Amino acid sequence: MAAHPRSAQPPAATPTARREQPATAPAGDKLRPEMAAETEFQAHGGGLRRLVHEVRELALGERTAYSSGRLTVSASEAAALVADPALAEVRIACAAPGEAVRIVGVLDAVQPCSKGPGGGGVFPGFVGPALPAGRGETHVLRGAAVLAAGYLPRAQEAVIDMSGPAAALSPLSATHNLVVEFKPVDGAPWEDVEAAVRRGLLRVAVHVADAALEAEPDSVEELPGPSGGPPGRPRVGVVTNLQTQGRFKDVFVYGRSLSGGLPTVISPNELDDGAVVSGQYGHPALKNPTYLHQTHPVVAALRARDDVFLAALVLCPEPVGQSTKELVSAHAARLCRELGLDAAILTKEGGGNADADVALKMDLLEDEGIAAVGIFAEMAGRDGTGPSLVVPPTRATAMVSVGNYDERLVLPACDRALGRERLALLDRPSTDSLELPVAAIYCALNPLGWGRLTCHEAA
Repeated sequence: MAAHPRSAQPPAATPTARREQPATAPAGDKLRPEMAAETEFQAHGGGLRRLVHEVRELALGERTAYSSGRLTVSASEAAALVADPALAEVRIACAAPGEAVRIVGVLDAVQPCSKGPGGGGVFPGFVGPALPAGRGETHVLRGAAVLAAGYLPRAQEAVIDMSGPAAALSPLSATHNLVVEFKPVDGAPWEDVEAAVRRGLLRVAVHVADAALEAEPDSVEELPGPSGGPPGRPRVGVVTNLQTQGRFKDVFVYGRSLSGGLPTVISPNELDDGAVVSGQYGHPALKNPTYLHQTHPVVAALRARDDVFLAALVLCPEPVGQSTKELVSAHAARLCRELGLDAAILTKEGGGNADADVALKMDLLEDEGIAAVGIFAEMAGRDGTGPSLVVPPTRATAMVSVGNYDERLVLPACDRALGRERLALLDRPSTDSLELPVAAIYCALNPLGWGRLTCHEAA
């Protein structure tokens, strides 16, 4: 199978139809007009109200401020929020869509959001208290992202080109990016360095969103809670597998890892407030950064539909051992049955090991009479002739391909590089013209449903 760019991203599939999504960075859910009505919002027991502030320009300045689409960030204020005994230096830079800029060693990305000064209520367990989120009002800076870039052990080479042919493959090439670069203290434990960068990134995301608290929003979006649902519509759930493979390959829910745990059900609205935070730095193309958990494309696509009802979000760990995978999958299928789901869409994070997590759940869901759709990336070799999936399902058949991990592309030389001066994968200056596998392009094969690649039989 060969990977090919599409003019629209692969669909967040449902059991009844394939829905094309716009080929841009996630721009939030296109909510039905009637969903925005206060009467329906209240009828669903409250929910989350998003106050959206569009960011069309980003620059560094003396103080952090937002006005009429322009976000100005004080580099000294932002750096102070990241400062930590484990970090010797913190630098702040900007990268805009269309610039000849390459960001190398990308670790995580966050969408700025806030519920009020100081960030209480967002990123629970890190910035706010680890209490249930997803209700009330949340201010969002749409079109902006805060990124960390640099070196961490086990972090595979991740690249974002803000222009050129690779730009179309990453959602973060279409956002105005505030980039946090860092240098560790000599001898500092890498666990302390990673924790400092992660906490600092979230603090900066809150700080810049705080600048828009008094501004008139460009739009207001109502997200009703998942309880109830219109009668007669199929109840569809989203089963999101979170990588839990130890240090630097972990994902946090309310500040805690799901490693060793069982599946848990949360409201999709909790994602918008940052209940899921990434601490996973492997497989760049298959990476689910915090930004895409906040804007979960499959959740967004289901919210936008008027023929199905988004009934639940099930979060599952991705253990390594086969017996534990079977245990987690069995409990996930049980939860979906007890939630009364008619169908479920399954996503993953990571490479071939994670294929098994999706495949096992798909088969067990089908056994329960629940239609299952899995989103997979293929590892089919440079020419696309290899086995496409490491572990395919044996009974379920509905799968969406997000492209071929092994296909290669050429990135032209660029004017400026952030994050790392040399691309370790090739031991070349980061600004050089480079030939790289799609696997190195940040989020290019994103299994949460964002992307511009799919696969088809070669001619």
